[in-house]
Amino acid sequence: MQGAPYLVSYPGMIKLVLGDITVQKVDAIVNAANSGLLGGGGVDGAIHDAAGPGLLEECRTLGGCETGGAKATSGYGLPAKWVFHAVGPIWKGGGHREDELLASCYQRCLALAVEKDARSVAFPAISTGIYRFPVGRAAAIAVREVKAFLQGHPDREVLFVCFDKGTLAAYQTLL
Repeated sequence: MQGAPYLVSYPGMIKLVLGDITVQKVDAIVNAANSGLLGGGGVDGAIHDAAGPGLLEECRTLGGCETGGAKATSGYGLPAKWVFHAVGPIWKGGGHREDELLASCYQRCLALAVEKDARSVAFPAISTGIYRFPVGRAAAIAVREVKAFLQGHPDREVLFVCFDKGTLAAYQTLL
């Protein structure tokens, strides 16, 4: 992403960033992973590239992950201590539990944040790339789940890291 990240803060420790998730100085970053957890394109490939080969080696020991789930690894070469690998749903028109599975990704990652004592977590827009989940709908689910989590965990910080201005605009509208 060109230039400096765009940062807007909102009440409740939610921040929006236009930029690269791999450079965020947070305790954990979320990887929009595939079910094999062995790297891929988009944010998944960028995280694996930035973290280095240790991430792939650890992911090979995890046995994959089901859609709607998330698993934690170390951050290796990333500024983040942890990577939470969330497997979002492929968009199939909305009638195949896509909303429920996407919400589960956020819930599982936030549960991992508590388990690993990660006080700050950076999320990409899970499933909105090659998985084609509509950005506005995905953002609404993400914001809803994060706000619900922060009500019980006001000491935590969540960043939504948007790769492009269209995604950023969807989050800005909701926040």
